[in-house]
Amino acid sequence: EVQLVESGGGLVQPGGSLRLSCVVSGFTFSNYFMTWVRQAPGKGLEWISLSRVSSGGDNSSYAVSVKGRFTISRDNDKSTLYLQMNSLKPKDTAFYYCARFDRCMDIWGKGTLVTVSG
Repeated sequence: EVQLVESGGGLVQPGGSLRLSCVVSGFTFSNYFMTWVRQAPGKGLEWISLSRVSSGGDNSSYAVSVKGRFTISRDNDKSTLYLQMNSLKPKDTAFYYCARFDRCMDIWGKGTLVTVSG
């Protein structure tokens, strides 16, 4: 069974940090691009980051809204995708989803909620 399970969300104060994880099973993680997408309350989906097929080098892309604050990484041995989020702002409050990218975002996790509030 293919599964993507996010964790690491929670309540954090503005300026704080969180690290999200997405554990993958059911397919060969290292063969696929992976993404993070978020959805703020009452708003649409926003793509925020992409990890290409590699554990090293500059193989990532970011939305302007998070560039310089968020870092995507992956551990192919652990089949896990990460999102390190620093300097969090209230506008970062959202459900965060990881998704496999194979020409499109074809498989999604159920998400983890990040709330940035003081």
